[in-house]
Amino acid sequence: MTTSLHELVEMVLARKISAVSLIEEACDNAVAHSELNAFICLDRHGALQKAKCIDRELASGSHRRPLAGIPIVVKDNINVKGMHTTAGTLGMNFLPKSSAPVVERLEGCGAIVVGKTNLHELAFGVTSNNAAFGAVRNPWDIACFPGGSSGGTAVAVAAGIVPAGLGTDTAGSVRLPAALTGIVGFRPSTGSLSSQGVVPSVPAFDTIGPLAVSVEDTIYLFEVMTRGSVPQCKPINQLRLGLAHPLFDNLSPGVNQSFRALISTLIDAGVDLVEVDLSPIVSAALEIGFPIGFHQMRTAMGHFLANYQPQTQLEGLVAMIKSEDVKEVYQESVLGPKAPPDSAYQAALKKLPAVRDSYSKIIQQHQLDAIVFPTAPIEAQPLETSSYQLELNGQTLPTLDTLIYNNVSAPVTGAPSISIPIGPGTNGLPVGLEIDGLPGADLALLAVARQIEQVITLQK
Repeated sequence: MTTSLHELVEMVLARKISAVSLIEEACDNAVAHSELNAFICLDRHGALQKAKCIDRELASGSHRRPLAGIPIVVKDNINVKGMHTTAGTLGMNFLPKSSAPVVERLEGCGAIVVGKTNLHELAFGVTSNNAAFGAVRNPWDIACFPGGSSGGTAVAVAAGIVPAGLGTDTAGSVRLPAALTGIVGFRPSTGSLSSQGVVPSVPAFDTIGPLAVSVEDTIYLFEVMTRGSVPQCKPINQLRLGLAHPLFDNLSPGVNQSFRALISTLIDAGVDLVEVDLSPIVSAALEIGFPIGFHQMRTAMGHFLANYQPQTQLEGLVAMIKSEDVKEVYQESVLGPKAPPDSAYQAALKKLPAVRDSYSKIIQQHQLDAIVFPTAPIEAQPLETSSYQLELNGQTLPTLDTLIYNNVSAPVTGAPSISIPIGPGTNGLPVGLEIDGLPGADLALLAVARQIEQVITLQK
């Protein structure tokens, strides 16, 4: 589907196309692209029943919903009434009594969930190479991973199966797959959207985030989700953006080429670019992020299971994990000998406010509208050889650590963060630009992203 969300809605409201036809097209596309393994479940029958209701509403002159008949997908760690939640792991499988509030909002506005999407098992990983439900594959090259953990949603959008979907982001899980599949992924400020009805990873950092083809579609979706309105941004030649060291200091040749070309384009457009040192923030985010993360992965998942699947204990869930990388983390760092003690967890929590304050001061002192850097330092890599380690500029590095490095600041600082496509790398695979803003200034950040997207579009 290449038509914008707004245009699709207008066509449905004007009855130029039917909601039923949109759902049939999305479901047909999902089947046609089954080699991508983007879905854990596809609900054609249920989605068509909802589409028929939308079409009947419009025929009778009922109220005009802002997402009338739009097919969307939802990552399978977010509850959708009538569809099982698995979080991509064999030890979890329950039928929620209600949808997560964010899903309820979208469905109330006329969106139709056609299916639940595949993900890195328990949303802990960056490749979406899921041993329980099979690896998700990148539509640009099916031998490569699409990023994670929201790989299935990103692939469903990037492949044109649906125009938009929902993922979750703890340390890059929306932004990374968006970057590696050439679409837009938005991580709102922590806490700006309800996380109720979401299988938790790290509640201090978790958020639902939309994925779509363009910034405009992302804005349209987020405005509907929040009842907000993105303001008019200042002219492009009045923007002041921070170039964040060390987040563009070690890039693959292809990412470096695309990023440098974009910087040149922004300079030509009159953007004021200021180099800033974000290394203290990145170091602090890594230092406190892991003890908070591993501690909350234990406590939050235990509470979630007690509420939604009380017959299952956390130890039993972990025993059924199939992906070795995920199982090792849970056995060693969440439940095992490397698990952070309460004292380390509390100490890390106490440092959070200072890190957030330092980050905000950097933006304010330099009078920045946003901070920019590559979303990922390298393009998508082959599944068979790079799920655990990858090669970057002659070095063999851990895949997870390498790919989250540019993404960890936003969850710890609570900042809104968006990845937008800036063109292919030298291997033809997508490259993403990350744009981070001030915590709470989600709508302002989206306005900046729209301006940058327009410059990129004009350049093509």
